[in-house]
Amino acid sequence: MLIDTRFNTLTHQIIGCAMTVHRMLGNGFQEVVYQRSLALELQSAGLLFTREVEMPIFYKGVDVGSRRVDFLIADTVLVELKAVSELNNSHYAQTINYLEAYQLEVGLLINFGNTSLSYKRFLKNQPRPSH
Repeated sequence: MLIDTRFNTLTHQIIGCAMTVHRMLGNGFQEVVYQRSLALELQSAGLLFTREVEMPIFYKGVDVGSRRVDFLIADTVLVELKAVSELNNSHYAQTINYLEAYQLEVGLLINFGNTSLSYKRFLKNQPRPSH
């Protein structure tokens, strides 16, 4: 199995920024507080990003709605934030669905809701989590 490493540097930078935010704030805040703080860290790191990007969702080539993505970084990495006690399969499926719907190859799911930061990297064509 060939491992895709094209996005490693960028995803490591993003995770590093998230770790800094978590180290400074800890857990227990609403997601929007982490989102705003992460935006400051990403900016400080010189990363190009857009926050709360409204992106269309297509079904069989037809625009059927839209969803706001927490971050789109360097027009390549989707970042979805959570502030929950534990990530579960529905969070994973949501991130994978966003990658497919937005036709992006890599995404990060980052959770600030626990005493330690947790995150998972997703590639567009990886298998879906079992239910």
